[in-house]
Amino acid sequence: MKKLGFVLGILVLLACTHPLVARVRVIRPGNVWLDSSGQQIQAHGGGVIRWHGRYYWFGEDRTRTNDPEKRYVACYFSKDLVRWNSCGQVFVLSDPEHLGKNWVLERPKVFPNRRTGKFVLYFHLDDAKYQFARVGVAVSNRIDGPYTYVHSFRPLGQESRDIGQFIDDDGSAYLIFEARPTRGFFIGRLSDDYLEVSEKMSFIHAPLEGGALVHDKGIYYVVGSHMTGWAPNSNVYATSNTLIGPWTEFKDVAPPEAKTYGAQSTMLLKVEGTKQTTVIFMADIWKPKTLWDSRYLWMPVEIEDGKLHLPAPQPWSINLKTGVTKLK
Repeated sequence: MKKLGFVLGILVLLACTHPLVARVRVIRPGNVWLDSSGQQIQAHGGGVIRWHGRYYWFGEDRTRTNDPEKRYVACYFSKDLVRWNSCGQVFVLSDPEHLGKNWVLERPKVFPNRRTGKFVLYFHLDDAKYQFARVGVAVSNRIDGPYTYVHSFRPLGQESRDIGQFIDDDGSAYLIFEARPTRGFFIGRLSDDYLEVSEKMSFIHAPLEGGALVHDKGIYYVVGSHMTGWAPNSNVYATSNTLIGPWTEFKDVAPPEAKTYGAQSTMLLKVEGTKQTTVIFMADIWKPKTLWDSRYLWMPVEIEDGKLHLPAPQPWSINLKTGVTKLK
């Protein structure tokens, strides 16, 4: 009996340590990321929000077989930020403003509106020459769509190209948008129904795009990318004690020679656990000749007392309950 018990103990130990049984869920920056059906994730220039215990990831669907006359937004959901299930193409749009060949839909972001019960999708809408420079808005009764186009506009009367989203700790929602003529970008509060930008919070005089924002321990951190097209550059950050500023001078998020490890910022996601709060830098590794194969760089940043640093990317995991991360 003792021998049998020993053998059974060994079998249990092997079962618990077998990679198929007790696989640690690891985020691997820059790798090909597949959804639960084995398809490459198409969520470029996207945003992630938490809703009813799940994370929802929206982004540009650049699948090669898409109709070239239309633009697509895909949605995925996850409980652990690693295993992603596809909700499909939740927004399919034909040229809504008669912008012509090669019109643009970029950087989709979804805001849940608890007051109206609607889910509001914002995106950069433009013509091929980037002269239209507006935000487009679509709505849905469900977070996983389908979304219906509503209108486009220039927020605060300004041109708008790259956009980012921010939901503060009190639930208030903001749009970050780059206005090329002003050589800077704006942070604007959304209207009560989220269909417009109702109030300017800050204008930050810095010619940056790929805006992202997070509020951590009483300090606001804003991140942006220099305007180098598809080519990577050294992303930078500034801080403020309030959304209205003043903002500090910008500093590099990583060694400048690393050029943000080949990536461009799209979002800062805060995970508040029982033991610690983790801020995840979310970025795109663009491949302009094969956009469908563009990759994702997600890494926890080192952030404290007004300083933010992006470590070199490597595999890592996170315990969403505690907020604790581990490098692999």
